[in-house]
Amino acid sequence: MIEKNIGSVVETIKQPVITDKTNLLLEENKYSFLVDKKATKPLIKKAIQELFQVNVITIRTYNQPIKKRRVGNIIGKRSQYKRAIVQLAPGNSINLFPEN
Repeated sequence: MIEKNIGSVVETIKQPVITDKTNLLLEENKYSFLVDKKATKPLIKKAIQELFQVNVITIRTYNQPIKKRRVGNIIGKRSQYKRAIVQLAPGNSINLFPEN
């Protein structure tokens, strides 16, 4: 397997995505993350396993389509991102809401 040089494996994962839909996916042991646009599935799997010490079963990714955004007279583009939905092995979990 050849990995492209996109920086550190840890920098591949930007942040978790927490919405109503992703909260429902937590019941199925699936977690959603924003990832680097150039990240591949094997690289995302490696990063999740290193960061959280869990076993990953499957990964689904998709790129957000480009959408136009208007602020006053200026028309621009909304920033594009890549999202990864990661399914963990039974018995593994990631604590997205740590207690103080």
